[in-house]
Amino acid sequence: MKNKVFIIAEAGVNHNGSIKKAIRLIDIAANAGANAVKFQITNAELITKKAQKADYQKVNSKKKETQYEMIKKLELNWKAVHPILINRCYKKKIIFMTSAFDIKGLNEIRKLKIKFYKVPSSEINNIPFLQHLGSFNKKTFLSTGISTIPEIDLAVKTLLNSGLSKNKLMILHCNSAYPTPYRDANLNVIKILANRYKVPIGFSDHTLGIEAPIAAVALGAKVIEKHFTISKKLEGPDHTSSLEPQELNMMVKSIRNIENALGKDKKIVTKSERINKRHVRKSIVALKEIVKGEIFSEKNITLKRPGTGLQPIHWSRIIGKKSKRNYETDDFIND
Repeated sequence: MKNKVFIIAEAGVNHNGSIKKAIRLIDIAANAGANAVKFQITNAELITKKAQKADYQKVNSKKKETQYEMIKKLELNWKAVHPILINRCYKKKIIFMTSAFDIKGLNEIRKLKIKFYKVPSSEINNIPFLQHLGSFNKKTFLSTGISTIPEIDLAVKTLLNSGLSKNKLMILHCNSAYPTPYRDANLNVIKILANRYKVPIGFSDHTLGIEAPIAAVALGAKVIEKHFTISKKLEGPDHTSSLEPQELNMMVKSIRNIENALGKDKKIVTKSERINKRHVRKSIVALKEIVKGEIFSEKNITLKRPGTGLQPIHWSRIIGKKSKRNYETDDFIND
């Protein structure tokens, strides 16, 4: 990932079960300048048929249906679809990612030989899942929504003990409310996680808008994951909590600007400001006519721009001295 913030445009299930929409989402992510676009292998068989939708799903998806019925509609024939999506990503020069929610799904993803894997927040306490993924020893994002520090500790320990190298682990701070209220984003946790685990920390964001991920980068986040959609008006559980294309464009651009703005951890006079030094600083100049032998005081010298003469740091040395020559008003004092 080099030193740039790794931006994951989370398509998730916002394709609504349509391969055409999935391809369009890839194009939107690539055009925005994201590093990767990520989908989710939905599998309704992982949900009991009577399981009710979460409150946010009821709000965002108005239909009266079970969670099983909702997810079933979002499924694609992934064995057939994955090669098409991967090829599209290759053409668009964006990394393809997808996340699984069970061991079967992990095995399907493994066949694709992708670069990155993700532990969804829902699976952070799924020990068999973590053990199996850890054994791959591939670059892994661990999402931490709805979890405590002890739960994160256990997940990290399980992944590492199962074969994952620590230098391949990245932890994503996350709040799993859709949308997440700003008061619950808790961006300061990014620093806490960085100090505790000594691995790159990112932010999987579910707030509305783009302020939180931008702020997360300023706080040290190395990865940003954000849901996006073709249109918030589409039917489905995640669209209203996702960014539209123009918002995604702005988020990526803003993150790149913040990366540049963070600069170096060293206070220096930069090239861009150096040229202004002489124009904005001041020099010691004659406040009025001064004759040779006159004593310099606050009554006959002052400070004025430009800063090409004797600098104000020499003020105390000049005060009380005798002038060695005559000066006109505004002449630089150079005794």
